[in-house]
Amino acid sequence: MTGLPRGYWCECWTEDLTQAEQRILHASFDAYSAPQADRWVAVALRTISPALDPDACNEAWTWLYDGRISTRRALLRMEPCTVSVTHADTRITWTIRPVTFLPLAHRQGVDLPACAHDFKPQTTD
Repeated sequence: MTGLPRGYWCECWTEDLTQAEQRILHASFDAYSAPQADRWVAVALRTISPALDPDACNEAWTWLYDGRISTRRALLRMEPCTVSVTHADTRITWTIRPVTFLPLAHRQGVDLPACAHDFKPQTTD
């Protein structure tokens, strides 16, 4: 399996702590380096931190200032990482897992498969 690109699969999940519902996936991202993976989480945390309650905001900035370096080190050792903040009754969790990206057979050539032309972008009003 040499030659296959290694990287990280990143996801952002939320969970309502007052109900027994399943977690909800909100975003995913394929990163090709440890800095790119932890940067994805850092940008998200900086973006949402003004809207978080004081405790959650503290959790976010604690990770940004103190926890991010240990996350980066773990990623460089190809270890999975999790970053969570709890805002009110909602836990927001980012997961980062090392992966090997497998190329899709139908994406190898210049031409896309016929089904690719069946999907038209929708405009938003």
